[in-house]
This record gives sequence, C-alpha cells and structure tokens, in this order.
Amino acid sequence: MAAGTHQRGRSGRPTEDELREALRAVIDPELGDNVVDLGMVPRVSISADGAVVAEVALTIAACPLRNQLERDVTARLSAIAGVESVEVRTTEMDAKTRSAVMARARYKAREGPSATAVPATTRVLAIASGKGGVGKSSVTVNLAVALARRGLEVGVLDADIWGFSVPRLLGMAGGIEARGGKMVPQELAVGSGLLRVLSMGFLAEEDKAIMWRGLVLNRAVQQFLQDADWGNPSYLLIDLPPGTGDIQMGLARLLPRTELLVVTTPPLAAQLVAARAADMARKGYLRVGGVIENMSDFTCEHGTRYALFGSGGGQRLADEIGVPLIGSIPLHPDLASGGDAGQPVAGGDGELAAVFAALAATVAEEIAPVIETAGCSARLLERIEGAVAQGEGPPVSPS
Repeated sequence: MAAGTHQRGRSGRPTEDELREALRAVIDPELGDNVVDLGMVPRVSISADGAVVAEVALTIAACPLRNQLERDVTARLSAIAGVESVEVRTTEMDAKTRSAVMARARYKAREGPSATAVPATTRVLAIASGKGGVGKSSVTVNLAVALARRGLEVGVLDADIWGFSVPRLLGMAGGIEARGGKMVPQELAVGSGLLRVLSMGFLAEEDKAIMWRGLVLNRAVQQFLQDADWGNPSYLLIDLPPGTGDIQMGLARLLPRTELLVVTTPPLAAQLVAARAADMARKGYLRVGGVIENMSDFTCEHGTRYALFGSGGGQRLADEIGVPLIGSIPLHPDLASGGDAGQPVAGGDGELAAVFAALAATVAEEIAPVIETAGCSARLLERIEGAVAQGEGPPVSPS
C-alpha cells in the first residue's frame, strides 16, 4: 500500500459525505468520469483533529496514473475548510470491482461523444482564461514550442474561432491542405520536435470578422477534431476563447478527457474571473491541471523588480481551486514583440525561453506526463470499443 501526505491548517470539520462530494471533481483523464462514481474511492474518513485518510483503488497496483490521482485527490481535499492534513492510500481493485468499473466505462463510452481524430494516447490540454487580455494565446503558443523543443510532436488547435491569433504568433500563413478527405494541419519544425497547427486563420482573412454563433462555432471545432489528420502527437494544446461559452461546453462533451490549464494575471479581479473557467471545467467533469500566472513582476534594466499589476493572483487562484501554480511568466516586452514578429520567445534563448522551458518541464513531468498506460483503465477502455457497439445495459455500481 502506498501513501502520500499533505498538511494545511484549517478550522472546522467537514463531514465524510462532504469529502466524498468534493472528490467528484477528481476526474480520471482517460475515462472522463469522476473517481467516486467509478468506485475508486471505497473509503474516506476524517478524524476529530481534521486528519483525512482517503483510499483510492486502482485497476492495477502499478497504474501509471497513480501519482496524478494522488495529487488531484490531495489537492481537492486540502482545499476544504477544516481539513488539517490529507493522507492518500492507494490499493489495487479486486477482480469483481475492476469488472464493475470497466462495465461502467463501457456504458459511459456508449453514451459518450463521437470519435475524434485525436489518438487516445495524446494528452489534451485546453488553455483557458476567464477574460481576454491575459496573454492566453501567447502562453499556448510558447508552451507548445517549449514542449516541441523537448523532442515531442505537439498539436495546436486554435479554437478561438472569432479571435484567432495562433498563425500570426507562430509566423505561419497559407491555407489548409486536404488529403484523403481529412484536413492536414500545417507543420512547423522546432528543433527535434514538430508542431501541427490548425486555425481559422488559415481559412479566413485576418481582418474580416467571423460572425458565427452557438452551433456553428461548435461545428467548426468539431470538424477540426474529427475531420483532421492530427497524426500521433504527444500533446494537443487547445487555445480556447476567453470565458465560459459554447465552445468550452462543446469541448467538454466532445473530448471529455481534456484537461484545463487556467491562465490568469496577478490582479484580484483577474483571479475572480479566472475561477469561473475552472468552475465551468469541473461542472463539465474536466480535470483542472493547474494555474499559469502571466504578466507577473517586471524587472528593469537595473535589476529592480516591480509588481506593476500586483502580486500573488496566480497562487491565490491555485489555492482557491485546489490545484498547483505551475508557472509564473514575467512581464517582458520581448513576449509581445516575439509574437508580433511570429518568432515565439520559447524558441530562442534568454530569460523568457528558460521560463517556458521550465513550464514545459513541469507540464511534461508532473502535471500531464505522457505515459504508457497498458493495463491501466484507459487502455482497457480501448479494448472494449467493440463491445460498446453491442448496446449493453447500464452497469452495476461497484460495492
């Protein structure tokens, strides 16, 4: 049995039902369902002094998703007032429970979204913000470049249909080629890695308004995901439009294994708005992987640091929603000028390149590592796709 412990001072004591309800926000990123309904939390308890013990049952003891699930369970429980410490104990399911979990997975898959062209092994990261103007697209593009510099193939989907900017930020132009009835993303070599990019910017004039609403917007994103040859990227980064509108809700239905990275800036107002993006994700049963703070301290040529927009907003938001702050990006004119020139700073040298390299390392090694999950629940799901078409009835909940 493995265990991890986290401590934080709180007052008051929640009930066990409240603890279990909080864990419904912990989503298995491959199955797109929460760990409580999947029967993966057989026991959770809290002592008189606020010490919580949560047992998480895995399909196999060596499941590669174990560390991620431990972190997510710890983060959700630690964010509850009255919880003083959290201990997560992982166990292995018995054959009966494992069978019930996979029966539920089959049923969920039957009722689930249409198939996409995104491979099951690809980690899907949606970059979100509560409002515009926080540098979300710049973060998306530079994170993608930094991941590609690690030798990875990275897809970039510009889902901001109205406000597309990814082609300009990457210095890309031209149309989209069709091959075998599928759109072929444009490619950009980055060191030993590769970017594959799709955007409305390849299909529309940059200075012309796209006046689409609701279903039409969702259909455009759906086509980018279903009718494109994405190849086999390690990551697909989706640059979402700001806010919590139609595209965000449609993505939750179409790709329920999507994980959110929330971009905010230091001011309290930005933090409060960004919290809505996280709330939208969890209501749609999407995992929130972490917070990225953009436009943090500015350092002048003399080395003096200035918090021009305040400080601490990223950490406050991360604490509020129970996820890690995975990076802070300083306010620097090179970030804007690099985007205007179509030369992302993450592709060069210097302070900003190092910041994005560190951010990419955190994402790839801690937040959303690319893992082989043979034998784990995600790969088991692939093996039952044939059974889904047979129309099985609803599963019996594991007990």
